[in-house]
Amino acid sequence: MELTLNLRTRFEVFKGSDAWEEAILPRTFPAHATALLLCDMWDDHWCKSAARRCDALAHKMNPIITLARERGVQIIHAPSECMDFYADTPQRQRMLQLPRVEPVPARHIEAPPLPIDDSDGGCDDSPQCPTFHAWRRQHPAITIAEPDAISDSGIEVYSLLRQRTIQMLLVMGVHTNFCVLGRSFGIRQMSRWGIPCLLVRDLTDSLYNPARRPFVSHEEGTELVIRHIEQYWCPTIVSDDLMKPEHA
Repeated sequence: MELTLNLRTRFEVFKGSDAWEEAILPRTFPAHATALLLCDMWDDHWCKSAARRCDALAHKMNPIITLARERGVQIIHAPSECMDFYADTPQRQRMLQLPRVEPVPARHIEAPPLPIDDSDGGCDDSPQCPTFHAWRRQHPAITIAEPDAISDSGIEVYSLLRQRTIQMLLVMGVHTNFCVLGRSFGIRQMSRWGIPCLLVRDLTDSLYNPARRPFVSHEEGTELVIRHIEQYWCPTIVSDDLMKPEHA
């Protein structure tokens, strides 16, 4: 079965102009050669606004994840710093027992700083929440099924993708400006290792405080990070693409 996805990307018609145009490129990928990674969809977060948004995302994600799994997409749960909770599960043991594949030399990919100031941690509560280790497991609204994998290691994820000849890695989860980009299994590292990535842009969120530059709403700050990813790292899709009827 195949997935037809509408990839949104951005390009500079005239290099150096910093004038970017949007383009939608329909592409088809075999479902069995596609993986879907859920980045840091924790059960809680030190920022209470972030925790509420993550809870809403988890409930929206689960039917999409279930359908993708039924179509043959490899599901990878990546709740960082929660591996002890899943230590004895077959999905975690599968990754621990997987033979390691040595990554190719990392590509150099030039990208400017993010367009938002998240130096305060990005909490948009008032007053800002104190930081602490709030998470213990993945959000319980997201089903973990038998064929899935659990890992927070870039090398483990890379090894799985290469051994299963995965052609495309879809990424959804939080937070776009921190973990989605920056984890060892995140978009930056996977792109540098030559893994084609797509961000599911309506199933992500940023950690951004509107009191910081560029002084826009939280939603606009998230969109700015998504545009940055489309310009410099990878295209994005919407989850509706994954809900469309499949075809052989």
